[in-house]
Amino acid sequence: MEPLAAASRCPVWCLTSLFLFSFNSWAGAGGQDFQVLQPKEPVSVSAGDTLELNCTVPQRGPAGPVKWFKGSGGDRQLVFTDTGSFPRFTKAVPNSLTDFSIHISDVRPEDAGTYYCVKFTKGVSDEEYRSGAGMMVSVSASPSAPSVSGPTSRVELGSPVNFTCTSEGFSPRNIAVTWLKDGAKLPAQPLQILPENASVSYRVSSTLVRTLTVGDIRSQLTCQIEHSTMSAPLQETYNLSQALRVSPRPRLTTNYSGAVPVNEMVAFTCSLVGFYPNVARLTWMENGNETGPEKSPSPTENPNGTFSLTRTLEVRATEQRNQSSFTCRAVHDSQPPASVTRVLAVTATSNKMEEDKKEGENGVQIIYIAVGVVCLVLGLLMVAVIYLIWAKQSKGKSSPSVRLHESEKSSRTAPQDSDTNNLTYADLNFDKAKKDQRRIIEMSQQSEYACIQTSPPAANEDNLTYADLDMVHLSQAPKRPAPLPEETGSEYASVQIQKK
Repeated sequence: MEPLAAASRCPVWCLTSLFLFSFNSWAGAGGQDFQVLQPKEPVSVSAGDTLELNCTVPQRGPAGPVKWFKGSGGDRQLVFTDTGSFPRFTKAVPNSLTDFSIHISDVRPEDAGTYYCVKFTKGVSDEEYRSGAGMMVSVSASPSAPSVSGPTSRVELGSPVNFTCTSEGFSPRNIAVTWLKDGAKLPAQPLQILPENASVSYRVSSTLVRTLTVGDIRSQLTCQIEHSTMSAPLQETYNLSQALRVSPRPRLTTNYSGAVPVNEMVAFTCSLVGFYPNVARLTWMENGNETGPEKSPSPTENPNGTFSLTRTLEVRATEQRNQSSFTCRAVHDSQPPASVTRVLAVTATSNKMEEDKKEGENGVQIIYIAVGVVCLVLGLLMVAVIYLIWAKQSKGKSSPSVRLHESEKSSRTAPQDSDTNNLTYADLNFDKAKKDQRRIIEMSQQSEYACIQTSPPAANEDNLTYADLDMVHLSQAPKRPAPLPEETGSEYASVQIQKK
């Protein structure tokens, strides 16, 4: 009863102080048993998943909120409280006075870290009352799709080119990068993984150095990435044609190798062969001034993937154009222009006159050849005829023959001119079997004739008889008809000679 009495004797302020002292004594005794419970085991989660962080507190305890922090010390970061707005963080059990677990949706690599559940006492400025031991969270993240980059501008053939493959946001740190060209593996290249120390996520970079050729126009580079969080590798392809430039110099040709005859048409042909990419333009210039049609033909594609462009300029070789310069200028892929020039030389002789002259010379040569051939043929014919005559005469002389002689021509007779009735004759009747009686040629005042009596023809050609008549002397007499033969077995020949 004494305490009550004492209490009745205490003023009001005394009772208030006594109440506060009793409450603090009870809180101190209970605070020693107050704990914030968190799981001790670390948690691993894949990026994109939903993570649950568990936290429970006793119902008894001072009034005040429970808050979640990432990290500890002065750098800790508030991630959830009942009075704030946190889009990806929500309370697992709403309106619970003991379960303060939270959910983190769409977990990201940067969500990795240690999370603390902390009890505060309510006041003007909340004070930390108790903290949980912390819960370590690791996030397994797949690498991002690889990105392959080449040179910032196209490079010429034979120049070394760097190609870089990058990927980031992956965890854990181990990763493999492979380069392929047209599906075939290339030698392994060194990797650079950042940061070098432990981190919630990492970034990898691999560089490949290649020297390009024309054959690379249709080739591809592939960067392939493999990571423990993926069941299949990630790939990215780069067309080498994006980094390559082939810029050949233009070539200029004409249909004349030397000077051009006046007024003839001259064709200048400019060619740009084997260029890449398909961005080129050819223009003609005459004495520094652009000429020719404005529309340029379209390039044609070659089997190796390059392109070719040809443009022709036709001009008449007038005297005014003598020593004029014709330039073909090629501009490819915004590069400085390349040009080639040809000077036109004009001559006064036309090409047609030269051709006519050549044709005339060729015609004269043909005539000379024809005349020579004809002369040769005629000469051969003459030789053949002479040979045949000689052969025939030789054969005749070797046969039996008789020379007609002048029976009356002797020293005892008068000259032929003194007696017109004088007749020289010969009997040409040869019969190997038996000679017939010689027939006397009847002489006449008006004619000269010889009587040749022949026997029946021989049985074969061996009986043929030849006579040399170059010694026959025929007397001249007035014309008279030849006498009839004396008998049927005679044959006569009459030769009449006109008087001079």
